[in-house]
Amino acid sequence: MDASLKTLLDAVAADKAKLDAARPLPPHTLASLREKFTLEWTYHSNAIEGNTLTLRETKVVLEGITVGGKSLREHCEAVNHRDAIRYVEESVAKQEPLTEWQIRNIHMLVLKGIDDGEAGRYRQENVVISGASTVPPDFLHLPAEMAALVDWYEQARAMSPVERAAELHTRFVKVHPFVDGNGRTGRLLLNFELMKFGYPPAVIRKEDRLDYYDALDEACVSGAFEGITRLVAESVQRSLQTYLQVLGLRT
Repeated sequence: MDASLKTLLDAVAADKAKLDAARPLPPHTLASLREKFTLEWTYHSNAIEGNTLTLRETKVVLEGITVGGKSLREHCEAVNHRDAIRYVEESVAKQEPLTEWQIRNIHMLVLKGIDDGEAGRYRQENVVISGASTVPPDFLHLPAEMAALVDWYEQARAMSPVERAAELHTRFVKVHPFVDGNGRTGRLLLNFELMKFGYPPAVIRKEDRLDYYDALDEACVSGAFEGITRLVAESVQRSLQTYLQVLGLRT
């Protein structure tokens, strides 16, 4: 790990310690932060995948209002993502371990009403990822690949939560176990890991899409996770600083 990445991770840990010291947070403050991050996470994660709803349009869709000129799929993607976040939050609150069953459930929520036949089901065909330098494994190997992913996760306890979350996300994306919805599901898994350890969710922004894809591609090709870890750490740091600012603790 290079010195600048270590410095960044140390800064993230210091901000996390400040947040931990302020817990328990005031309930209304916590509720407003949760609402803010649910909206921004949903908007940016869907926008990375090509959803054209704006941030404000996403907000009104989540409030139950239909936006004219937008497809039913785009509406479903917003509501589904919000529901998947709630599922992840509940899983974290119950201290549930990460399992293949849980990954399938997250994906089922992501594709609910969009492609119910594929929701929660590993792909039954081979695919390529547009713009990526690696080819996902043959669909016949997916059960073994996913079992290996969960096994790696169980063995990676010595890693810091930020590093482990970034690598979990990358390894999942490389397997690409579903026909559609892998990116959204992978970012939900990323934050499942972070939230388990009391971090706020990392929101990978639409405007960082190219850097994000480049970092993922580098990690998938070379096994070097520094780039994606840095991007995740920067996203976590932004979220932590938002929390600290609202709490009057940002210096």
